[in-house]
Amino acid sequence: MSSSPLLLLFLSVLSLISCEPVEDKFALLDFLAQAPHSRDLNWDPATPVCNQWTGVTCSDDQSRIVAVRLPALGFNGQIPPNTLSRLTALQILSLRANGFTGPFPPDFANLTNLTGLHLQLNSLSGPLPTNFLAWKNLTVLDLSFNNFTGEIPASISNLTQLVALNLSNNSLSGEIPDLQLPNLQFLNFSNNELNGTVPKSLSRFPKSDFAGNNLTPDSLLPPALPPSLAPSIEGPVAQTVKKSKHKLGQSTILGIIIGGSVLVFAIIALVIVLIWGRRDNVDSEKNISKGGRSRSPEKPPLGRHEEGNKIVFFEGCTLAFDLEDLLRASAEVLGKGTFGTTYRAVLEDATTVVVKRLKDVGAGRKDFEQQMETIGRIKHENVAELRAYYYSKDEKLIVHDYFSGGSVSSLLHGKRGEDRVPLDWETRIKIALGAARGLARIHTEHNGKLVHGNIKSSNIFLNPARFGCIADMGLAPLMNPIVVPVTRSPGYRAPELVDTRKATQACDVYSFGVLLLELLTGKSPVQVPGGGDEVGHLVRWVNSVVREEWTAEVFDIELMRYPNIEEEMVEMLQIAMTCVARMPEQRPKMANVAKMIEDVRRFDSETRPSVEEGGPSASN
Repeated sequence: MSSSPLLLLFLSVLSLISCEPVEDKFALLDFLAQAPHSRDLNWDPATPVCNQWTGVTCSDDQSRIVAVRLPALGFNGQIPPNTLSRLTALQILSLRANGFTGPFPPDFANLTNLTGLHLQLNSLSGPLPTNFLAWKNLTVLDLSFNNFTGEIPASISNLTQLVALNLSNNSLSGEIPDLQLPNLQFLNFSNNELNGTVPKSLSRFPKSDFAGNNLTPDSLLPPALPPSLAPSIEGPVAQTVKKSKHKLGQSTILGIIIGGSVLVFAIIALVIVLIWGRRDNVDSEKNISKGGRSRSPEKPPLGRHEEGNKIVFFEGCTLAFDLEDLLRASAEVLGKGTFGTTYRAVLEDATTVVVKRLKDVGAGRKDFEQQMETIGRIKHENVAELRAYYYSKDEKLIVHDYFSGGSVSSLLHGKRGEDRVPLDWETRIKIALGAARGLARIHTEHNGKLVHGNIKSSNIFLNPARFGCIADMGLAPLMNPIVVPVTRSPGYRAPELVDTRKATQACDVYSFGVLLLELLTGKSPVQVPGGGDEVGHLVRWVNSVVREEWTAEVFDIELMRYPNIEEEMVEMLQIAMTCVARMPEQRPKMANVAKMIEDVRRFDSETRPSVEEGGPSASN
């Protein structure tokens, strides 16, 4: 079915008047006319496509259509050929959560400017395209929850800009190709019919990304495991086999592995059934639409929202997404901390953000919003900028930038062993200096009364200049006061918190001192059961060693390879010990701490002030 010549003439005349992208508009009208759908769209030929059509975004000069987002609109049947493929300037195409059937549209090869393609939660079938050369700019490809079959094409390696790839919950078979994708941050091949092994190029991703296939079990283990970590990661079944390998035959060992695997998968399946059953009941009770489909979404949502509540963006934020985009983003759990669960979310335009889902919030809406406004005003290179927040009765979310290098905790303690790339001294001292500058800046806010409240290595990241950058600031006052002192990481907790149950800037200084000791010793301040060389209380251990004049024994053995740094390490140790003084009044202000660290290693302090103009006083 095609539009009439009279309509084309009308649109051509209209384009001369309004400078509209008439050919792109005509292509969308053809698509709408040929694709059955159950929900109405306001695509009126007489209205401007760039300003009024739902789901359509134009270029800045309104000469072309660059994004089409049509999620959960009840489309069904095959994607009409020679319609969307005529939008040759298109950068983002999202048809997720509809009922499209048939093969992957071959004419999508004409969309050479695509950066994001989202076809998940449909019923598309047949093989994937064999040649991905046409989409060299693609950064996000999500084809999950369809019925695609055949092998994963090796030509996906041509998508060198790819950041996120989700092919989960299809019927793909064969071996996983050796995909060389240097920018890939998010991957999911789970719940297919793949076999063989996980190639080395993808072994950095967690085994959950490959679950539900017929892959060789050994290929799902993390690469190059240090021997000391192997038992805790491999689990009790593997430990049983290890202990018995000299006494049992191969058939017995195989039986143990198979039996243990069956038991584990049975438990996982039962948990999944219970979780999804409960979730489906909740969804039914709340009348939450699933676009007419009974299939599970590609990832658990980050939360639910109430009508009338919207994401609040801070001034200067260039991010462009709504709450629905955020809740449907490809999400990966980064960790569960004191104040909630942190996710990495890849949005449809390939933007990667960190979303923290807060728990145990005791503050009301007014207090919450006031604290967010206080935090959102902080603009500093060593403080992770708060980009947005969301508040409703059931959900409280905050959004900030994603740091691809990982936290200082993961850099310092991850993968200790022969293959580890050690965190060198220069990087450690830059982490300390950046974090000190950032915390000093935080302490100037709210008339000098703002407290971070949760300083620890998992909340410190590396900014582009590889200096420390502080995240998760100012959340402690929002939490239930009964919960916060108990849950705060005990290794970083100032002694007075046990009695006062109130975080202060002096408490931040103590926690920062523990962070310095962590950087110097390479030891975690939080005791890990069975962790071997971890100490029960880092501050007490360092004090005892220094008191016995075994100072050299304190420092991380990984630092011993660097020459001529002994004096700097001792100076940093002295700074750390002043920060962890037992009496709060004996601890220095963070501005002083930053200045002392600058004096240890000058870095760029000659060209920039140690504390910003109007910053905190240098006096105690």
